[in-house]
This record gives sequence, structure tokens and C-alpha cells, in this order.
Amino acid sequence: MREVGTTQAISGIGGLDDVLNGGFERGRVYLLEGSPGTGKTTIAMQFLQSGAKLGEKCLYITLSETEDELRSSATSHDWDLAGISIYELVPPESLLDDEQQQSLLYSSDLELGETTKRIFEAFEATNPDRVVVDSLSEIRLLAQSSLRYRRQILALKHYFAKRNSTVLMLDDLSTDVNDKTVHSVAHGVIRLEELAPEYGAERRRLRVIKYRGRRFRGGYHDLAIETGGVQVFPRLVSAEHRNTFDRTVISTGQERFDSLLGGGIERSSSVLILGPAGTGKSIAALTFIKSAVGRGEKAAMFVFDEELGLLIERARSLGIDLQSFVDSGSLVIEQVDAAEMTPGQFSSRVRSCVEDYGAQTVVIDSLNGYQASMPGEHALVLHIHELLQYLNRQGATTFLTVAQHGLVGDMRTPVDVTYLADTVILLRYFEALGRVRRAISVVKKRTGAHEDTIREYRISSEGVTLGDPLDGFQGVLRGVPTLVDSAKLMPTVDKV
Repeated sequence: MREVGTTQAISGIGGLDDVLNGGFERGRVYLLEGSPGTGKTTIAMQFLQSGAKLGEKCLYITLSETEDELRSSATSHDWDLAGISIYELVPPESLLDDEQQQSLLYSSDLELGETTKRIFEAFEATNPDRVVVDSLSEIRLLAQSSLRYRRQILALKHYFAKRNSTVLMLDDLSTDVNDKTVHSVAHGVIRLEELAPEYGAERRRLRVIKYRGRRFRGGYHDLAIETGGVQVFPRLVSAEHRNTFDRTVISTGQERFDSLLGGGIERSSSVLILGPAGTGKSIAALTFIKSAVGRGEKAAMFVFDEELGLLIERARSLGIDLQSFVDSGSLVIEQVDAAEMTPGQFSSRVRSCVEDYGAQTVVIDSLNGYQASMPGEHALVLHIHELLQYLNRQGATTFLTVAQHGLVGDMRTPVDVTYLADTVILLRYFEALGRVRRAISVVKKRTGAHEDTIREYRISSEGVTLGDPLDGFQGVLRGVPTLVDSAKLMPTVDKV
């Protein structure tokens, strides 16, 4: 066996190598297990392709799929299998014709021994650096007992170890018995899982159960099978990402809005905009994008709820030309389908906008849509916490919107993340003098003082315009205020 240049056998899947803290240690045996359809074969083929590109000899030993099926799968991903040898190991009993099958009975000992012998012969003929054995389920069935199965796996492990080969063994978990034999034998174990939500596409994820002598990224990591192979989205750990920047105060572009916010928004902070449907949460967020682009910065907006074309047209009628921002390269705006995207994929897209594109302002509209992509509120809060911490440490200012349930009176918030945000802006409807009006207030700001007033605001062709503090009313936030003094309401208009 020739020497290989590096001590790590990279998988060829960037996200997986990140999870494994560099890749697979050479000369070891690893177990990749999961139910059918979770992506084991795809990952195994990418693992071999990565080695072939480095000039390594690669061997795929298949006991379950035919060579034709493997090559057909490779074609669907536009893969070139040059440099990869495929050995289709046909079970010994299938080599017999019908008459022989009726007259001869092969013992399991003979079948298992013959299978192992042919695996060794295939290895000797190729002398590979990387090997995939697919799958262990066939060997387990031939062994018929846990003891014989363990001895067989140990024999394979020692054989491959002496030849310094990096081996990936696949197991489709097709037996009812929860046999952990290979877990104790393998140097590392990766478990793939597939989840079927009540609505939307299936979700896939992986977890590293074991990796001897290596600190890996624990927990579940989302993955997706796309044309070209598997993509792994490592779980975001905000503490691993730090950057240096100036914590300056940035203006909204409006004097009264800045006054309400105590001078503006501090860079690298998070702002939560709360309010019932129709109060203008998205438009308020677009105001911050407009001011960011005006400062010469780049921004990114992720839209969960509204159709993108409609949002662009609606913003244009309010004096905000999003399309011109996109065309000039100042804004990346993406429509997010919560039913088709996992939280890990979303975090990866946000990271790409910040690290590759250089976005300093990020808008997520809304968390209600983001929640739809999550299995539960508890997990959502953890994801949001890590994402906000990451963005803050990268110097990005984040704006999140949440639609509350109800129109006036008591409001219910489906996702309570107010304690995570640095600044909370509250939007409300209220009735006065026979008209439905809108009120805005800042109820929380960690980074400095802010006005404790409630101001009326209007959405018009000039965007969001704020009025004077509503000091003549009492109970504005409840929706039906009481006039206690002369009110400084904004002048009424017939058309908005």
C-alpha cells in the first residue's frame, strides 16, 4: 500500500468535514448507518469521488445494489465515476441454477466464508486507499448470530487496518434487532435519519454518535440530497464566530423615529418588531433597509410570508424601490419556503449573505413563517438565539418581525423571543374620532435610553411617518383609548 499525503481522508462534503473536525482519520473503519433513503449510498459515493480526485485508489463493494443501479444513481447526480472500481458481490446461492437450488443446500457457514473470501479477493485485486462496503445487513443475515457477526466484522477490521485503508461500512438497519456490535468495533459511527412532517418535504439529519480520539461537533445537523450530492448544514454555534467592528449608532433616516429610539439603533444589535397583521411591520423593516443602502451598506432580507413580487410592488408604492437595490447589488432578497427548507439550511443561507456577500443589515420577515419550519417552539427559540448571537458577533444588525394574534385589546404572541432581542418596537391599532389609527412605541432597549412615549404613525407614499407623542390619550395600547386632554393626532387624509 502506497503512502497517502495527509492524515485526513476528507469526505468531499464540506459540511460533513466541518462536523467531523477535518474528515476521516486514515486507516480506520467507520460505520454509516440509517434507514433506506437517508443518503448513505450518496455520501459513500462522494467519499470515494473525493479520494479519486486526489489520485487515490477507491473501491465500492456492493452486496445489495447492482453496479447498474449505482451507475444510474451517479448519472442522476452528473457524477463521473472514473477512478472508482465497483465490485458487485453476488451472494453464492444466487450463482446456482434453478435445478441446483432445489437439490443443494448451502450452509450459512459456507455462504459467510465465501462472501468474506470474495471481499478479500476484490480488495487484493485493487489494493485501494478507500473502501466502501454496502451493506452490513447482508453479512448480518449470513452470520445468523450476534457472536459470529461480531467476529466477522472484527476480521474485516483487522484485515483493512493492516493495509492502512480507510473504510466506510454502510448499514441500512433493516433488521428488527437493535444490534450495536459494529458500534463498539468501528472507529467512528454516523447515524442518518429521515423525518416526515405532517406537511412538506421529508427532512433529513445526521448525528455523530462516536469518534474515537476526536472532538467533533455534537448534536443533530440537517442535510439535504440535491442534484450533485448531499449537503450537510452543521449546527450553528455562535461562540465559534467572532469579528471586530465599531459599535456605532445608525440612523433610521427620520428625526422622529430616531428620537423614539433614543438616537437610533446600535450596530450589531437585534430589533424585534411586534404587532398584529397589517400594522406595517414589514414596511418598518424596509425603512431600515432603505437607510442602510443609503449609507452605502449591503443588506439581506428573507421573506417567509409574502410573495416576493407583491412585496416589491407594495414597497415601490411606498417610495422604497427594492428592485433598484437588488440591481445595484446592495440588497439580496430571498423568498423562503418554510415547508421545503430546514432550519439548518436557512442558517447556512444567512451565514452566506453575511460572510460572502458582506450584508450588515439582515431582515427576517417573519418569525411566524420561520416557526412553521421548526418541530416545536422550544427548538425555534434555541435556533433564533444562536442565529442572533452569531449575527451580533459578526457586526450585523438584525430586524425580526412577529405577527401577533388579534387586532385590538390583549395580544397573543405565537413566538415569544422578546427577551432575546436588544430592542423591541411595538405596533398597535387604536380607534380615535371614528378612525382606525396606528401607534408605535419602544418598550425595550438594552443599549441605551429611549423615549417612553407612544406616537402615532402613518404609512403613505412617503413610507413610514411618525407624529407627535400621544400625550392626550390614555389606553392607546389597549386599542380603545380615552381622551384626557387635547390630542395631537396626525391630520386625516382620504387616501393613503
